This record gives sequence, structure tokens and C-alpha cells, in this order.
Amino acid sequence: MGVHEDVVIQLAGVGVRRGDARLLTDIDWSVELDERWVVLGPNGAGKTTLLQIAGAQLHPTAGEAHVLGERIGGVNVFDLRPRVGFASAAVANHIPPGECVLDLVMSAGYAVLGRWREPYQETDRARARMLLRRFGVLDLADRRFGTLSEGERKRVQIARALMADPELMLLDEPAAGLDLGGREALVGHLAALAADPDAPTLVLVTHHVEEIPPGFTHALLLREGEVVAAGLLGDVLTGESLSAAFGLPLRVDRVGGRYFARAAAG
Repeated sequence: MGVHEDVVIQLAGVGVRRGDARLLTDIDWSVELDERWVVLGPNGAGKTTLLQIAGAQLHPTAGEAHVLGERIGGVNVFDLRPRVGFASAAVANHIPPGECVLDLVMSAGYAVLGRWREPYQETDRARARMLLRRFGVLDLADRRFGTLSEGERKRVQIARALMADPELMLLDEPAAGLDLGGREALVGHLAALAADPDAPTLVLVTHHVEEIPPGFTHALLLREGEVVAAGLLGDVLTGESLSAAFGLPLRVDRVGGRYFARAAAG
């Protein structure tokens, strides 16, 4: 399968099985340079599995997956993974609670969790501080990760994921567990990131259309490991498509660049 240089993710007939369970089935999906995608679906739809393939964390058991021009299964993933920024609860669970926030962000440049004997330069510190400032958490640079609120941890994780200047950025449910204020603050920061022409290609996984930041361009809907719809955000986020994905009659409204969904009346 040939892959154009502007294609960041290319999946063709991708499937993932674990025992008798099919987590993904016959997924075709293409993400191009500078696009901002949201992946939506109910619990068990296969969203996190899809992101693990895109992040070279998992090999498909069927079909072909190319990420940043490299075929998963035909490339050293340890060379590929540093080119992909990844922020998820699974990564957060492995962060030592006593880790200094500034060190945590800087260590991403070495693709490690926890600072050891890596020789950091002033340029590393300056970039880490710039990213923390960008997400409104520079004042936490000397704090321990375990002392932060959930919202603060999410923003620090995203700053960390950007430290190595990735070409692709994957965000797995970044707003999960946040209160209303924390969610809205994070959505605002992600909207600013989406608007930055120098930002990497973005893929965000969520359960909720309310968490989609303005500036995202495309959507992929999953249900039971299969694609329900994919394409431009406005074409995909319809009541009909969301109802098919979530198995419930839904109504979708758009206000000021934000989407909202609720059960359809009657």
C-alpha cells in the first residue's frame, strides 16, 4: 500500500482480535497533515484500541497500518514512537507521584518517565517552561505531580506530550474526570492548539461531543469496533450518525463552534 507524504495515518482493512473478541473490524481511515480529528463512540467501541495502533503501541491482527509513512510491523517502533505525542490515563498511571513537574515535561525528550541521569540543557528547560506557560501551569513547575488537581495533571501531560515536538499528537479522553470549569479550561487550551499552524496533526478521543474544541476539522464515529461515519466534522456530527453510533435517538445542536447532544424528544 503506497502512502502519500501528506498522509499521517493510513489504515486499510485493519482489524484487532484478542481471543474470540473482535476489538476492531475492517477499519479504513486516513488522516492527513494538519487535520484535527475527533474519534467518538460509546464504551467498548474500539476508540482506545484505534489510538494504540496510531501510536505504534499495538500491531493490527488484520490489514495494514501506516503511521508517519512507516508500516506498523515493518519498522522499529522505538524509532517511530518519539515522533508521536501521546497523552492518556494509561500514561498518567505510570508517572511517579513524586516527580517534579518540570522534570516530567523535560524527560519526554528522552521518551522516559521519571528523571534519572539524562543531561538536560538550558534549551530543554526553556522549552518545557514555554509549554507549561502555554497551558497555564507554569506556576506548577516545581510542584510534585502527585499534588496536582486532575485538571492540572491533564494540562501538564499535554505539555509533556508536546515536548519532543511530535509530528502527530494523540489525546485519549483528555477531559475525563474533570469538573465543568476544568473541562472548559482544557477545551480552550486545545482550541488554541488546534488553531496553531505549527501544531502537529491532532487526534482526540472522547465520549462527548461537548468536549470537542473549536477548530477540529474531522470526525470518526465507531460502534462495536466498526466505522459508522467518517469525514468533515459538520457532515459527521448529525443526529442520524450519532444515533447510529450510540444506539439512542439523539439531537445535535451547534452553538458558537461547539457541539451539544441530547436525547431526542419523544
